[in-house]
Amino acid sequence: MEHIKAYFSDSYRDEPHLIGLAVIENPYPYNPLADGLDSLVLVVMNEEIERNDTEHVQIEDQRVLIRTIDSNGLSEWLSGGENRNIIEWLVRGEILVDRDGYLSSVRERLLQFPASMREQKQFAEFTGFLRTYLQAKQDLLDGNLLDAYSHVLTALHHWAHIVLIEEGRHPELTVWKQLKRVHPGIYKLYEELTVSPETLEQRVQLVMLGCEFSVMSKMKTSCALLFNILGSREEPWSIAELQSHSTLNILHGDLSLVLQKLVKREYIREVAVMNEAGDIGALELRYMNNVKTS
Repeated sequence: MEHIKAYFSDSYRDEPHLIGLAVIENPYPYNPLADGLDSLVLVVMNEEIERNDTEHVQIEDQRVLIRTIDSNGLSEWLSGGENRNIIEWLVRGEILVDRDGYLSSVRERLLQFPASMREQKQFAEFTGFLRTYLQAKQDLLDGNLLDAYSHVLTALHHWAHIVLIEEGRHPELTVWKQLKRVHPGIYKLYEELTVSPETLEQRVQLVMLGCEFSVMSKMKTSCALLFNILGSREEPWSIAELQSHSTLNILHGDLSLVLQKLVKREYIREVAVMNEAGDIGALELRYMNNVKTS
């Protein structure tokens, strides 16, 4: 491993756009921490160089995965859950180059897990939870039992992540081992779904009941990020404005679905306004906080 560290430290020492370089060895035979390779090198460039590259190289007898990302892309990974391994890469990795303390500050922020990061991650997990829960519900109505089982299992994972985030824990590092201590009720539902002697349909329906309650109880707290944005101005927001907002556009969430669910629950209001073309036949729908919940 030392020769790998030395090789990459020398290779990137004079790179003017480099702001961080970290390496992590994969000690697990089956864990896809480094996508099946022996080690991973994370290369972070400044925002002037937009890069998101993947390379595989061999150094002596070691197979190395190189992931090159710009700082904006790294922020998206951390907030949106698109690359869940990034948390472990940064927490467990050894920092080789750290200009202006960039990677050290990112790691410290991860370990502190501030409220702003928790809000983003919780909202992203909730959008995933809502999508898979509703899909499982439709699967049951359509008689697609195995699809319902698959989707409700995914919904349970999102639910577990939401609970761990509420506890200030990163769900990417561990899930069910932590959850058994933090929230045994959800863990029990997981067991009921996967190992219960009841029929598959009975197991799915039982977990769906739990999910139904969770959707109602977690919706308002999980969407705090969206409520704050909607309440930041008096004018209603279009879906395009919300999708392009700096704190939402990196989450890759199902924003339209969440907005419609919040409208039905009367947490937010849907406002029909005339579009810029003045076409009264197709009014644009915009969204704002409901007076009763703001």
